[in-house]
Amino acid sequence: MQLRSLGRSGLQVSPLCFGGNVFGWTVDEATAFSLLDAWLDAGFNFIDTADVYSRWAPGHVGGESEAMIGKWLKKSGQRHRVVLATKVGKDMGGGKHGLRPEYIRQAVEASLQRLQTDHIDLYQSHDDDASVPLSETLEAYAELIKAGKVRAIGASNYSAPRLLEALHTSQKLGLPRYESLQPLYNLCDRAVFENALQPLCVAQQVGVINFYALAAGFLTGKYRSAADAAKSVRGKNTTNKYLNARGLRILAALDQVAERYAATPAQVALAWQLAQPGITAPIASATSLAQLQELVGAVQLQLDGDALASLSDASAEA
Repeated sequence: MQLRSLGRSGLQVSPLCFGGNVFGWTVDEATAFSLLDAWLDAGFNFIDTADVYSRWAPGHVGGESEAMIGKWLKKSGQRHRVVLATKVGKDMGGGKHGLRPEYIRQAVEASLQRLQTDHIDLYQSHDDDASVPLSETLEAYAELIKAGKVRAIGASNYSAPRLLEALHTSQKLGLPRYESLQPLYNLCDRAVFENALQPLCVAQQVGVINFYALAAGFLTGKYRSAADAAKSVRGKNTTNKYLNARGLRILAALDQVAERYAATPAQVALAWQLAQPGITAPIASATSLAQLQELVGAVQLQLDGDALASLSDASAEA
């Protein structure tokens, strides 16, 4: 599999990243281990999680995903084959949130312990924290990189002005820079990324690992009516957000292209993203080996200009 450079970090990643938010939530340990084994066997190496996953689930406190990945890393002995990404900053309860240097130092140790590793390949600011000077956050990351606990840093959910300010701060002070951005981006959610973030990332050589690549499952085509909301734990939120005239138009275009290529809507949706400027590795999850094989097929799918144009036109935002 052809690996891609993640920004200027030196990290070489597969063209899809496995979203670890499902581990310990909708995926149990045995299934997670089989999925991660199959991910590596298929030639992928990139896995993304966060300390807060899956605090939103009843009875969970956060750290469930990292802990499950850590158990797999220890059992499999495959740490050397994985580009491991996690995040810091979301509310973990008890005042544990944000990007203060003292909290980053505390949070990284907790993540390393859960992940059962001595380093994190990509450590990301999960949210911008305007209450802390960028220089202080970046200096804390510089310490972690110097100590060998982190290889590169990235940003998630940053606006274009704040990402640019962070990049300028790094350059001015000689500090590590955000080598990746994790924004919301898919056929349904285009404008915010494309209007300002995409040109900035392309110009500054910042890798893009967009989340919700399948629009929380909508772009798989399984939600086509309000009744379909019952198909998953997040079905109601997905249908409420995307099941409208534009969403149905996007699904129709995906169906048409999928039929032409003997592919699935999900594969087509990911192939479209992989063809967009600046995109390094969309993040997608799988809860079964069948879904994982579908992701494998997406990387092998090369859409021609007509197919790409039809999808872009159908998903254009008014």
